[in-house]
Amino acid sequence: MEIRVQSIKFDADQKLLDFVEKKVSKLAKFYDAILNVEVTLSLLQEHANKNVKIQVGIAGGGDLIVERNAKTFEDALVDCVDILKEKIVKVKEKRQE
Repeated sequence: MEIRVQSIKFDADQKLLDFVEKKVSKLAKFYDAILNVEVTLSLLQEHANKNVKIQVGIAGGGDLIVERNAKTFEDALVDCVDILKEKIVKVKEKRQE
């Protein structure tokens, strides 16, 4: 599973990149047909100004996309990963029927 991280309007530090890698890599254990994960980190003008968008590419077609805003990138990332876990399990169950 390939993980790509893109930061828009700022340079992500290594600590944040490591955190993203650690959290996102856990998705692989839910479904082995995950090909790649694209994480986009961006800053917004709003109060909860950290935006995380995760796009998961799955073999056989169909991407899962989740986007969340929070006060920190870490909070937004954890929310996204939790939602993606549920979505990935649903996709896996549908394909095994």
